[in-house]
Amino acid sequence: MDESVCWRAVQIRDRDQDGKFVYAVRTTGIFCRPSCASRQPRREHVLFFATPEDALAAGFRPCKRCRPLETSAPDDRVWLVRQACSILEEEKETVLTLQMLARRLNISPTYLHRVFKEVTGMTPRQYTSLIRAEAFKSHLRKGARVIEAQFEAGYTSSSRVVEASDRWLGMTPGQYRKGGKGMELNYAIVESWMGRLLVAATHRGVCAVRFGEGDNALLAGLREEFPSAELVQDRGQLQDWVQAILAHLEGREKQLDLPLDIRATAFQWEVWEALRRIPYGETRTYRQVAESIGKPSAVRAVANACAANPVAVVIPCHRVKRSDGGLGGYRWGIQRKQALLEKESEVASA
Repeated sequence: MDESVCWRAVQIRDRDQDGKFVYAVRTTGIFCRPSCASRQPRREHVLFFATPEDALAAGFRPCKRCRPLETSAPDDRVWLVRQACSILEEEKETVLTLQMLARRLNISPTYLHRVFKEVTGMTPRQYTSLIRAEAFKSHLRKGARVIEAQFEAGYTSSSRVVEASDRWLGMTPGQYRKGGKGMELNYAIVESWMGRLLVAATHRGVCAVRFGEGDNALLAGLREEFPSAELVQDRGQLQDWVQAILAHLEGREKQLDLPLDIRATAFQWEVWEALRRIPYGETRTYRQVAESIGKPSAVRAVANACAANPVAVVIPCHRVKRSDGGLGGYRWGIQRKQALLEKESEVASA
């Protein structure tokens, strides 16, 4: 093995050399493909191995970014976006422009922007906003002060936090830090043919529709996101909405159009609106949904948006299946998804 050739391949991240050798970094204990987009190590810290097995035997761990143990490389675009996402996640505190990110990956900014959006359904900037918002929420839930959470999440100004608050939290950062303190959520738990059903709402609209096996578990799930919000058992205010959902479940009403109070990314809203356009009794594949919103490569992102749906049935994510006919996942259980689809098909064909 010519180490000078190997080192040159690492320097230029030569994908043609993937599978021919791996390199390990003494200071991190990690080994990578030649094309890995991680920060370039210093030459004196690098060792070369003919196979991943040799690197493992020497005590090194596989890189989670380039996954050198995988026998085949992923699709070029997916591989590229995976590298970009890893960089953005690891360096969320840094202001990385599109040009800077593209330079790290040795591609043009225009191409990176187009491919990233095709695969994920969002731009690199939107993805950065998402991971910062999730980090911000995580720090607030752990009790950090707003200013501390702001800087830990990578926000450079308070105005960015205010902008993110409305989009991602649905409340002020202070309220979220206190677990929704000061918010009032009305909830009702009723029996349905699908099991126990929880419906919760703010004064703006429905914010949660969940299936479960028991009332305690359903309430625990509602408290998990907003542990300090005031949960008020419904005394009739939610009656019309609850009855509309039950009528829809039973097939007495095929349309279900309720006001919602949920926060999501622009891409999630785009997917959810597409789901609400799927006719009662019909299904679509994840790929068909991606194509319907003009993002045919964003199949995985569509599946993730379906999994994040907080309002079962109201946004009918159960009507989306895999291309091979398999049911795919369902937040409230595959058996419920199957039962819902069978019920709707039966009612639609009657």
